[in-house]
Amino acid sequence: MAQSKIVVIGSSNTDMVVQSDHLPVPGETVLGGEFFMNPGGKGANQAVAASRFGGDVVFISRLGNDIFGEKYGDILKKEKISTKHVYKDPDAASGVALITVDSKGENAIVVAPGANSRLDRGDIDKAEKAFKEAEFLLLQLEIPLDTVIYAAQKASKSGKKVVLNPAPAQELPEELLKSLYIITPNETEAEMLSGIQVNDIDSARSAAWAIRKRGVDVVIITMGSRGAYIYSDEVEMHVPATEVTAKDTTAAGDVFNGALVVALAEQLPLSEAVQLANNAASLSVTKLGAQASAPYREEVK
Repeated sequence: MAQSKIVVIGSSNTDMVVQSDHLPVPGETVLGGEFFMNPGGKGANQAVAASRFGGDVVFISRLGNDIFGEKYGDILKKEKISTKHVYKDPDAASGVALITVDSKGENAIVVAPGANSRLDRGDIDKAEKAFKEAEFLLLQLEIPLDTVIYAAQKASKSGKKVVLNPAPAQELPEELLKSLYIITPNETEAEMLSGIQVNDIDSARSAAWAIRKRGVDVVIITMGSRGAYIYSDEVEMHVPATEVTAKDTTAAGDVFNGALVVALAEQLPLSEAVQLANNAASLSVTKLGAQASAPYREEVK
């Protein structure tokens, strides 16, 4: 199977994870269990997921000139990701995320973005050649919104297909939405973008319709264990997820997006691509960690 040319632009973080019986409420101290560190950040997670799924991935990101940044560069290279446009920032620390995971696999996360918050238009322009060679651009929202808008418009104007995973949730301007081919909000993000609370398939359809009216070609609302809802001119359907026992949901959305873009770049039909992405995400939640949970293509049935 031919590999797919994909550019991923986004964050790189080192995740510091503590397991506990339950997530602490404000003012509560919880005696946790095992502690471990993993490479994370939504951008890097999606780049790794896409590479493991068979994509030929170029990653654009910023790291600090510190021990976390040095280690991260090595990790990306081992994942067969092009790091030509992963820049070392001499004036900022690498991003870190503090994560607590409870016994049900739910998590609470606080991120210190560091160098991620300094990824700018100039960094995008340096990757002109990568943009020209790629068919798909995958973006998230853990870098400055101005940079996301600039990259999306640049890619869209040159005929590339732009996919945005709108996380963390925030209001998005029309100029960004009209540059997108696909947007992949979860239920919370879909509510913010549509004004409609998503709690079942019918409300997912209504929210997807409202988001499409804002200028996006394809809306895919991810619904966790309930799968995903697709709304486009050609396809309107619910795609169920595989039933699994979740251990850690930390990067399920990132795995979904990475696998989705690879499947689409291989010209699979949209419904089939979403089913594969669902399967990859379902498999990922059975494992601990962010990037560590991203499955390889041969694992996904």
